[in-house]
Amino acid sequence: MTDRIEPASAGDVAAVAAIEREVFTDPWAESAFAGLLGRPHVYFAVAHPASGTATSGYVVAIFAGGEGEIANLAVAPDARGRGLGARLVDAVFQEAGRRDTEALYLEVRESNAAARHLYGTRGFEEVGRRRGYYRRPVEDALILRRSVGPRLT
Repeated sequence: MTDRIEPASAGDVAAVAAIEREVFTDPWAESAFAGLLGRPHVYFAVAHPASGTATSGYVVAIFAGGEGEIANLAVAPDARGRGLGARLVDAVFQEAGRRDTEALYLEVRESNAAARHLYGTRGFEEVGRRRGYYRRPVEDALILRRSVGPRLT
């Protein structure tokens, strides 16, 4: 069974916020997700199982000036282990291509081995560190970068 990845709607926001609270120690507020809807520089997509409407994951990317940033990505714990995180990252690559993006960036907790592995399999490389970037608990963020363009199809 493959999840559908599609643009987020107002009806997805509560489920996205619930996943966010479940998987992150310093979650974004529901209002932050709601505020992303319809913004032209934002790609906000959700994953739904092929046989249902439950939200199984989401990604938020922001694009400007030929660059993009994956600002948030999560997969519900019961949906992990079937490649959904990779598919969400790949959806951002497709969007980056449509927007003539040259590079994508993201930050990841130094201790998040699973996410670092995922991003490594997608060609991201460490280019910097933000000391004490994360709260609850305080931890460094690794800055990762991947070239994607000028045109990805």
